Amino acid sequence: MITGLAAGIFWAADTIILGIALAMTPFVSTEQAIFLAPFVSTFLHDFCSAVWMLFYMGIRKQMKNVVRALKTRSGKFIILGALFGGPIGMTGYVFAIKYLGATYTAMISAMFPALGAVLSYIFLKERMKPIQIMGFIVSIGGMVALGYTPGGSQISNFGLGFVCALLCVVGWAVEVVICAYGMKDPNVNNEHALMIRQMTSAVFYGAVILTVIKGWGFTADIVLSKTTAIILIAAFFGTASYLCYYKAINTLGAARGMALDITYSAWSIVLALIFLGQMPDVKSVICGILILLGSLTAAADLKEILGMKAKTAYF
Repeated sequence: MITGLAAGIFWAADTIILGIALAMTPFVSTEQAIFLAPFVSTFLHDFCSAVWMLFYMGIRKQMKNVVRALKTRSGKFIILGALFGGPIGMTGYVFAIKYLGATYTAMISAMFPALGAVLSYIFLKERMKPIQIMGFIVSIGGMVALGYTPGGSQISNFGLGFVCALLCVVGWAVEVVICAYGMKDPNVNNEHALMIRQMTSAVFYGAVILTVIKGWGFTADIVLSKTTAIILIAAFFGTASYLCYYKAINTLGAARGMALDITYSAWSIVLALIFLGQMPDVKSVICGILILLGSLTAAADLKEILGMKAKTAYF
């Protein structure tokens, strides 16, 4: 459980730092920059994360094992999961914000863990106790409430925006289930899976999406600016988050791993207060507490906890 919670904390740090980068001049200087910012920042983030993973796996002398894992059937499943979670899920998210607005996009995208839990039950035979399901519902409800801002969305095309938001939900949920399935192979551990995932996402984003939207010129300008250094730092925390997240999925299961990962919404409130001095309102505090308590309830195994207490009492 600690690994899953760490995934949420690191992702919260990644989100805050990436937000700082997106607010810098290169991403907001022109209308074109504002349009291209989500795509280019996502590509640079995943590319930098892939670089961090290359460095990490090089130190651990695991690259040969990554290549071996890539050739397996499970490795190909990881590639498929990466395409669902990165290009498909994130592209849907970006366009949902464009057509539906940030508020409704945040509310709808918060439902991906629920779909992921259902898919995990169907395809991975993962079962959750009623109290864990209730915790999941409370946590997701807290995320939806946190993302809701009355009158805060500018809807330009509700139908298209809703479809894009659903694409995001499906992409992120399917990614978790497919990657969890791939990591059942003893030849593909969580580190191998993440290396494959980040490389696949970065290559596809660069070769396909940036080419289609003609964003390479703008990307080159960003790379030469100090904004890239901020993205590199964000990607470091993002990589740490993914390492913990994939390990949690591998050890706890997809549903319980997601339940802990989505605590990033609550941790973001805490980190924003500590590092940015942003004082949360009452709604944020209440929602953050609900998210944490719900997620811990969803991920906890009472038998394991009672067993640990019994061993402690024995010694």
